[in-house]
Amino acid sequence: MSEYRERKTGEVKTQGEWRSVFKNMSLPKVWNSNVCDAMNIDPILPSPAATTSGYQTSVRDGVEQNSNGDWVEKYVAQDMFADTTVDGKTTTKADHEKAYQATIDVSTAANNRSTRDSKLAETDWNAMSDVTMTDDMKTYRQALRDMPTHKNWPNLEDADWPTKP
Repeated sequence: MSEYRERKTGEVKTQGEWRSVFKNMSLPKVWNSNVCDAMNIDPILPSPAATTSGYQTSVRDGVEQNSNGDWVEKYVAQDMFADTTVDGKTTTKADHEKAYQATIDVSTAANNRSTRDSKLAETDWNAMSDVTMTDDMKTYRQALRDMPTHKNWPNLEDADWPTKP
């Protein structure tokens, strides 16, 4: 979605909104600098999201002029949570973060269990009565079953998973 900033007032509108303002002007599909000069507007260029950490998110906070004099989208890092009070009960930012992390951990654990179950299913044929399972395969399958007790559970890294023999 292309946006443009009016030079005099600083008002930002989409290309469609500016077309409505200049409805009596014949405008091309692609706007170059001549079109922008005639309308007294400047294009808003895209810019990267703000750098975030922890429980933050990048949010658009208007536009700003960069060092080249171009108008660009402005993004800022914003906390995802804050202290809240509902019916006289205050929930702290830390409580919100803890609850959010708990939901992420539950989802991650479910995904890891699904991965573990798939890895076990791949080796189920080794457990059939007419197949002699090697000790390495027994150790591997037991390690998969023990994954929920791993010290990094549920936030496992690739190196935490046992290696299939």
